[in-house]
Amino acid sequence: MPADFARSALTATGERTAPGLPDEEYWFARHLAAYEWCAQGLDPEAVIVDAGAGEGYGIDLLPGRLRIAVDYDVAASEHLHRAYPELRAIRANLAQLPLATGSVDAVVTLQVLEHIWDPLGFLGEVRRVLAPGGHLCLTTPNRLTFSPGLARGEKPTNPFHVEEFDPDQVRALVEHAGFAEVQVLGLHHGPRLQEWEERHGSLVAAQIAAVAAGHWDDTLRDMVSSVTSADFVVNGDPSTAADLVALARVPGERP
Repeated sequence: MPADFARSALTATGERTAPGLPDEEYWFARHLAAYEWCAQGLDPEAVIVDAGAGEGYGIDLLPGRLRIAVDYDVAASEHLHRAYPELRAIRANLAQLPLATGSVDAVVTLQVLEHIWDPLGFLGEVRRVLAPGGHLCLTTPNRLTFSPGLARGEKPTNPFHVEEFDPDQVRALVEHAGFAEVQVLGLHHGPRLQEWEERHGSLVAAQIAAVAAGHWDDTLRDMVSSVTSADFVVNGDPSTAADLVALARVPGERP
C-alpha cells in the first residue's frame, strides 16, 4: 500500500470511501478492517479478484500470485493503474465479469452488493468465474442497523444504494447463487467505539448529522479522525452488526 495515503486517494464521492481523508476515517477504517479480516483466509498463491475495488487500497492488502481489481468507474480504474501498478486493473461492469469460467480462486467483494441492481445475477457471475473449491468473501451494510426501520425491498435513503439486506437475505442470496458452506458473520464496533457511543450516542448518526449540518464539533471530529481498523471486530453474531460478512465456497475441488 502506498505510504502516502493522501497523495494516492481518490476524491470521496459519497459512493465510496478513500484513504487520506480525516472526516472519512471511520468509513475507511471500517472497510479496511473487513479487508484485513478476509485477507487472513486467502492463499498467497491464489488468483484473487476484488469485484468493485474502488480506490484499490483493499486489494493491495490481499495476498495472491495474481490480484485482479475490477471496477466500472472510469476515475477509479485510471487511478488503480497509476497507484497500484503491481495489480491487474480492469474496467468492467460487474454484471458481466471479463474473466473465464472457473479461472479464479477467490473473489472478494466488499460493500458492493447494496449498489447492484441484480444482486442474484451478480453473485451468479461471481460463482461462474470461481473454480471448484473457490472462495467468496462478501460484506454489505446490515440493513437492521444501517437503516433502522427500513423494510425489505424498500428503497434506502442513501442515494447510492439500490437495496440493503439483513442476515437472512444475504444467506439466501448466496445459497441461491449456488454456493455451499455459507456463513454470515458480523463486523461490529470494538470496545473503544462502544465506550464512546455509551457517552455520546451513535457514532454513525452523529457523522450523518454533521455532514447534513455542515458542522463537526471537536469531540466528534477528534474521534472520527482517530478510528483505525483495530476498532472493529468480526464475530458470529450478525443481527446487531454494522456490516454483514458472508463467507462461502463453490462445491467441488480444484483439479
